[in-house]
Amino acid sequence: MKKIFTSWLDVLLVCIPVVIALELLKADPLFIFIVSALAIVPLAGMLGRATEHLTSHVGAGVGSLLNASLGNAAELIIALAALREGLHDVVKASLTGSILGNILLVLGASMLAGGLKFERQKFNQTAAGMGASLLLLAAIGLIIPALFHFTASDRGVAIERELSLEIAIVLFIMYVLSLMFSLKTHRHLFAGEGHDAEDLGEAPWSYRLSVTVLTVVTALIAGMSELLVGAIEPAAHQLGLTQVFVGVILVALVGNAAEHSTAVMVAMKNKMDLAFGIAVGSSLQIALLVAPVLVFASYLFGTPLDLIFTPFEVAAVTISVLVLGFVGMDGESHWMEGAMLVGVYTMLAIAFYFLPA
Repeated sequence: MKKIFTSWLDVLLVCIPVVIALELLKADPLFIFIVSALAIVPLAGMLGRATEHLTSHVGAGVGSLLNASLGNAAELIIALAALREGLHDVVKASLTGSILGNILLVLGASMLAGGLKFERQKFNQTAAGMGASLLLLAAIGLIIPALFHFTASDRGVAIERELSLEIAIVLFIMYVLSLMFSLKTHRHLFAGEGHDAEDLGEAPWSYRLSVTVLTVVTALIAGMSELLVGAIEPAAHQLGLTQVFVGVILVALVGNAAEHSTAVMVAMKNKMDLAFGIAVGSSLQIALLVAPVLVFASYLFGTPLDLIFTPFEVAAVTISVLVLGFVGMDGESHWMEGAMLVGVYTMLAIAFYFLPA
């Protein structure tokens, strides 16, 4: 228990000065961006520890789902704030970046880090196949509005928005059905491996304490992320970055900071089941839950959001999903596969950097 409180004290000692700095130094967005990003690091570490302890109670399948859900809470808050300001292009770019970041960068870094310690790591092949199939469905959900826009744009903006809304409803229904499949009717196929207390390197936390820590830390990460995103646009302007690059790379990296550290940490402990579940599960939630929720919320704000992404964004997501399918089909991973995923992400990031504003 003392170890928990010591970690919490470390987190608070970082967060409190950051909040004060954000209030006093609003005139310097670049400084605010850097300092608030640093504040997320210890919080993400605590989120990872709590996830490991919770997984020892509920198994890797449910543990990774909870981690992805709480990790995406920050992303949803960020997107809602941008949506309220009418920044639709930034919102859609951040959705694209989150999907790419999770299935390429997060999963790739996890496989790379874990593969350098273990020659071969195994993960749930059924869960991997299901995740890849659902992501392909999500990619189709992105392709259809884009194709309609480029082939039947004369039907008008109202029709395009209606199409996006109906597709968002279908994606949301598929997400609910996937939860029923993985957590109820076929739960035994997604349970993954449980982890003993000895694997944690410390006395196991109770179920209630693990959930409490996850919830509180997620709220702190969401608060830090929202403050950070408020400084991203002016900071990016100072650095000469485009809105597309900011949305796809910077906003997505910040919003996924928790998943990044957690997935890599558990992979280095040979828990690739959990790492794979966090990375792919987070992408699925972005595509099948967060995106539809943002479309629904946009009608409450009076500025309907469509799902018409740029051709390059659609192509990038489709390529990434296909790569994931090939990597995950055998249920095993090594460091070279991780390096390839990170390489694909790097090439896409370079291309987004050079895209015109």
